[in-house]
Amino acid sequence: MSRVRNHRGSRMDQTSRTESVNESELSAQRFRLGPYPVQVGPTSHLATEVERLNSLTWQHFSVTRLSPTIGAELAGIDLTDELSVEAVEEIAAALAAYKVIFFRDQPLTAEQHVKFAQRFGDLEIHPFIPSNTTQPELVRFQKSAEAAGYENAWHHDVTWRATPSASAVLHAIAVPDLGGDTLFCDMYAAYEGLPADLKAQIETLDLEHTFVHTFGAFLSEDQMTKMLALYPPPVHPLVCTHDVTGRKYLYVNRNFSSHVVGMAPEESQALIDLLCRQADYPEYQCRFRWQPDSVAFWDNRAVQHYASSDYWPQIRVMERASIVGAAPHR
Repeated sequence: MSRVRNHRGSRMDQTSRTESVNESELSAQRFRLGPYPVQVGPTSHLATEVERLNSLTWQHFSVTRLSPTIGAELAGIDLTDELSVEAVEEIAAALAAYKVIFFRDQPLTAEQHVKFAQRFGDLEIHPFIPSNTTQPELVRFQKSAEAAGYENAWHHDVTWRATPSASAVLHAIAVPDLGGDTLFCDMYAAYEGLPADLKAQIETLDLEHTFVHTFGAFLSEDQMTKMLALYPPPVHPLVCTHDVTGRKYLYVNRNFSSHVVGMAPEESQALIDLLCRQADYPEYQCRFRWQPDSVAFWDNRAVQHYASSDYWPQIRVMERASIVGAAPHR
C-alpha cells in the first residue's frame, strides 16, 4: 500500500547544508519549515513563466497583471459588443497565458453573458445551484443575511463530474462595499513547486471525486440516490495535463475529494491535505476586488478559486456561465 512520505523537499540542515553550498545557492532554495508541512523561501521555479508573460503583447486590449504568474485585467474591449473572431481568439490566448482574466465596467445582460460565454464552447447546466430565471445556463449566487456564502475553500468547480468545466465566466450583479473578493491560485505553480519525491509519488495516482460532502448535505436520501445515479463519483488523475498548454497541474481539492484510489483512508486523507495546502501560498495567488459589472473569466483546470465570505450580512449577487470541458487526463 502506498504511504505518504515525510516530504522535506530541499530542507536545510543548518550545519551541514551551510558548509556544502555557497550563499547564492542557499538564497535560491525552498525548504520545509521545521516539522511543519510548509515551505519557505523564494519561488524561483516561477522565473521562467514570469519571463514568458513579460514578453507578451496584445492587439485587441491592454493588460495590467495582478501577480507574477496569474491574473490580468484586460482593458479596451467591450464584451457587450459583437466581438470579432480575432478578438475572441486573443481573449482565449490571454486566458491560457494568465489563467484568469478580468474585465471592468461590463454591463452585460443575462442574454449577453450567455452569448459571450458561448463563444468559447457549449455551456453547462448545474444540477444543484438555482439558475437565472430566464437563462438556465447561468448559475446565480445570491447571498444575503438569509443566504450566506459557503464558497470560501480552495476548489476547482464541479470536479465531481466525469467531464468538469473547462472554464467559467462570472459577472458581478451586486457586490458589498467592502469584502467578497475572489482569490485565484495557479495550479501549475502549485505542482511545479512540489518536492521531486512527492511529484514522483503522485504522478500515477488517481483521486475519486464526489458531490456528497457539499451539495449532498442538502439532499434527502431519495434525492441522494437519484443524483448519485446521474453523477456517479468519477476518478481523475491527481496530476493532469492541460489540453491547451500541455503543462501539468495539480488537480485536488477538499470540497469534492473522496479518496486516493488504492490508498488506506488515513494515508489518503493526509496526502489530500498535503496537496491541498499548496494553494495556500500567496506567491501562487492573485486577489480580485469586485465592482458592479466586473467580470472574471478563469481556466477551471489551471486555477483554483476561493470566494472570501467576509461580507455577511451584506448582499452579493453573482452569475456564472461555465464552459463544458473534457475528461481530465495525464
